[in-house]
Amino acid sequence: MGPLILNTRPETDSQELETTLLARGYRLLSAPMLQIAFPPCPDGLDLAGVQALIFTSANGVRAFVHHSHDRNFPVLCVGDSTARMAKQVGFTEIYSANGDIHDLAHLIDVQIDPLNGALFHPAARKVAGDLATLLKDRNFDIRRQTVYDAIPVDDLPDDVINAISAHHIDAVLFFSPRTAESFVKLIKRYKLEHDLLGTRAICLSMAVQDRIGVLTWHKTMLAKRPTQEYLLSALDTAFA
Repeated sequence: MGPLILNTRPETDSQELETTLLARGYRLLSAPMLQIAFPPCPDGLDLAGVQALIFTSANGVRAFVHHSHDRNFPVLCVGDSTARMAKQVGFTEIYSANGDIHDLAHLIDVQIDPLNGALFHPAARKVAGDLATLLKDRNFDIRRQTVYDAIPVDDLPDDVINAISAHHIDAVLFFSPRTAESFVKLIKRYKLEHDLLGTRAICLSMAVQDRIGVLTWHKTMLAKRPTQEYLLSALDTAFA
């Protein structure tokens, strides 16, 4: 049997990931650390004068299509998973930074003329980085609107508690700082801090690795680039 992997991603982002993990021979448990909610937007989206859309997550794409049927905008995506979601829902002019928020800021700087109009960013209530700050010297009008929320869960599933307690989890996958923070909080709540000594933490970024550093792991591993493909490569390397 292959290593037992704990996936902490929200359910909305997990279908492709879990299919890939199973195809690679891993066994799988799931404990989403965040629940994604798409609240009503009674005033609609503020798209007047917008030249392009910015998507920093696949959930941003999902939230946009909840509120608008317009697929004619060019879209700039933080990574390839988000770009694939944009293509899936019908956008055709898609640019991917294939990285993190800093790579996306560079893509915007290279690809977009700020004189041609605003950029609309459908975002979560809490965001991992501030594009407006990163691009403050370039005079971009970035219009961020909250269209979804990522809510930390209150409990761990019983099967996950039992697997951690029995030291059966071989690796945990972490894709975001907020996911990592939620996991740490629950591990402490259930007093499982000493049950991860044989477990590897596979992290998408340094920011994620910093959050889980308060727990004691067998090993922590960092994706070479902040994409799902590189995170899975780090996972494969951990068990090579």
